[in-house]
Parts: sequence; C-alpha cells; structure tokens
Amino acid sequence: MEFGILSILPPLIAIFLAIKSKQVFISLFAGIFAAELILFKWSFFGALNSSLNRIIDVFASGWMTKTILFSFMVGAIITLIQASGGVAGFIEYLTEKTKTVKNRKGAMLLAYITGIVIFIESSITILVSGVVSRPLTDSYKVSREKLAFICDSTSAPVCALIPLNGWGATLIGLIGVQVSSGIISGNPVEILMKSIPFQFYSIIAVISVLYYIMTEKDWGPMKKAEERARTTGQVLRPGAVPLVSADATDVPVKDGVKPSMKHMILPLAVLILMMPVGLYITGNGNLMDGSGSTSVFWAVLMSLVFSGVYFIGKKVMSLNDYMGYFYSGVGSMVPVASLLIFAFAIGNSISDLGTGQYLSSLVEGRISGAFGPAIIFVLGCIMAFSTGTSWGTFAILMPIAIQMCVAMDANLYASVAAVVSGGIMGDHCSPISDTTILASMASASDHIDHVKTQTPYALVSAGLAFIMYVIVGFIG
Repeated sequence: MEFGILSILPPLIAIFLAIKSKQVFISLFAGIFAAELILFKWSFFGALNSSLNRIIDVFASGWMTKTILFSFMVGAIITLIQASGGVAGFIEYLTEKTKTVKNRKGAMLLAYITGIVIFIESSITILVSGVVSRPLTDSYKVSREKLAFICDSTSAPVCALIPLNGWGATLIGLIGVQVSSGIISGNPVEILMKSIPFQFYSIIAVISVLYYIMTEKDWGPMKKAEERARTTGQVLRPGAVPLVSADATDVPVKDGVKPSMKHMILPLAVLILMMPVGLYITGNGNLMDGSGSTSVFWAVLMSLVFSGVYFIGKKVMSLNDYMGYFYSGVGSMVPVASLLIFAFAIGNSISDLGTGQYLSSLVEGRISGAFGPAIIFVLGCIMAFSTGTSWGTFAILMPIAIQMCVAMDANLYASVAAVVSGGIMGDHCSPISDTTILASMASASDHIDHVKTQTPYALVSAGLAFIMYVIVGFIG
C-alpha cells in the first residue's frame, strides 16, 4: 500500500518535537505512534499496541541488538579505563611529560586525528575519538558541542572516503546488483573507487572540521557554545542533559592505583585491532564481506575480557572491583541504549510506510541529466534526515540513482558519490540518527545541543557540495 505524502509526516513530527521540546524519547515515540496510526488506518488502540510491539521487535534484528549491547559495554570500558588510571595517565603523558597537547587546538586536533586514523568502523571511530579526547577538551574548556561535531564529522565521512570496511562492502554490494542485472557494466569495486573523488560533502566536511579547529572562527550556535566554554568553563549549557551520565564521565581513579597510560591504550588497542579480525572471520577470509555489527560486538567484548584479565592480573583491581565498575558503566548507558531502541523502532515504522520510496518517486524521471548528481544529492540528504539512517538511504536510493543516471546519461561516478554524500549529510542533521546519537554519547553532550550546533555547519558544507555536483553535471 502506498501512503504518499503521509509517509513523511511521522519522521517530521519526531524531528520537530525533538528540536522544539528537547525531549527526544517522547518525540521518537510520537513519531512511531504517528507512523503506526497511518499504517493501522487511524485506529488509536491498534496503533498504540503496534507501537509498543514495534519497540520490542527491535530485538528481533541481530545487528540492532548487537549495536544496543555495544552501547552498554562501551559504558563499561569507559568506566574501567578511568577507574584504572588509564585516562589520567594519558592526560599526564600528553600535557606534562611530552607537552604534546598544550592548548585548546591541540586537544581538538587529537580528536580530529583519531577520527581520521581509525576508519575501520564509524561507531568505533566516534567512540575512541570521544573517549580519548574528552578529558583534554574539558580541561582546555572546549565545549562538548564542539567535540561532538568533531567526532561526528570525522566518522562516517572518513569511513566512506576510505572504504576498507563494512561501508565499502555494503556500497560495492549495492553497485554490484546493478552490474549483475545489466543496468550498468564494469567492476563494482572500480566504480566505487572512481566515485570517491566526487564525494564532495564528505571531503568538505573533513576539511571544514580542520578549518574550524585551526582558526576557531566558529559562528551561529556553535560560537555561543564555544564562548560559553571559554569564558565560564561550562563545557555544557546550563540545564543541558548529557546523553551519558556522570557515572561514566567523572569516575575517579581507584584508591591506591598509580595512573598509567597503558591502562587506556591497551584496552583500546584490543578494541581497534579486533575489528579487522572480526571482519576477516565473519567474511570467511575477506575483510570486505565481513559483518560490521558482529565485528564491533566482538571487539568490545574482547576489550572487556582483556581489561579484566589485565587489571586483575596486575592487581590494579580485584574481581569484585572489576564487576562493580562494569555494572556501573553499563548502567550509565541506559539513556543511550534506550534512545537507540526508539531510533531503530521509528526507522522500521518509516520503512514500512515507504517514506524513502515516496521521496525517490518525486524526482525519478523528472530531471535532466546535467542536474542528476545534484538532485540525487539533495534527495539523499532529505531521505537520510527523514529516516535517520545513511545506510538505509544507500539501500533505497543507490539502485534508483544508478538507473536514473543511465536514463539521463548523467555522470555515473558523481551519481554514486552523490548517494553516499547525501546519506551522510542527512544523517549528520537528523536527531533520530543512530550515529548522531553515538556522537552525543562519545562526547557526553546534550543530544539536541549537538544537532543544533552541527546542523548549520553541515548545511554550509552541503551547499558547497551541491554547487560542485551542478558543475560536474554540466561538464561531465
């Protein structure tokens, strides 16, 4: 059944209420209920029952369940490396022993470089850059909103630009379907690699983050946040509700423990190194065919196991201490996990409504080839913003975009790249996006404050990308 324009109302309701009320849970449930109300032909009780079931049904999906468990276990890792003196030792090493980080720029550059170097998976990128950098950015009075922006804008864009990960595997698979069906010819890997220089939003986003770090010429809501942090030392807005509780972000070093950088570096090294191992195993020897969600789950689990063996073996803490910090860290992530559950639920409801397909139908066959990449980019932005998922946008829009490209004789590589860039841009602006939620988590920022401060920057980058797609469309 096609619901037409009604299909875009639920995500718009959720997004509008989230920004207006700052109550994300209530807003997401309102969006879920609105979607179910349409699906159940305005039956109130039928929609209410289906809305509750929709939330429960999230756990029927393996990758969603693993992502939720991942968020819980991340809280345990964050708590353990702080209690063991790992974070304190790392800060001491960078600021006192080596004087590598001397100021606000240095602290932000640490987050930026971490986000660039760790491109194996967007969730891991966000987590590590946030955890490693937050104590330093806090001490140098960098707003949590700015840190969230850095973490968010160097995760998905970098993973897309260096597709030696699950992102690459997914995109190659989507392109491969169009090759095997005879829509286009060529090697899917080659097509994806040739499209990378045309990922204008991703490229501009990564460059613009560095610009804002080095010049500190912030503007709009971000300028207000940075001025507040610099002048008052308040890294969070008064009244803000960080997505991660203080139980995870303000853990004192355990009594009698000497801070050591190794207590943080080693667990995080296991976390990062286990990602390619997990991709190799789940991909039966091929990293590009591996399961990203399973690999992330395994990586976090192995990091926790290693931490337990290492900390207990080194007598940093006892088994009882370890379990106490573990439960405390898991508990601190309840808001994040709950938000992810609601975000996944509304994503499933929107999928059943056919929101993405409806948006695609608005432009399919109605535009000239020269404007093809630019229009595909805009459509990707709107679709990802409305649905809260870049990957879902890729799955829906990639086949449509490639077929449109062939019909209009548009630039194939720019069209493929426009799908990717559009999906990432819309994801950056959407308060119902799982990666946006994870960026707020990693930086311990208020979620809506993160969305409000990042969106103006994303829109400027999107405007520049749009102009470049128009130029490429006419010359290519």
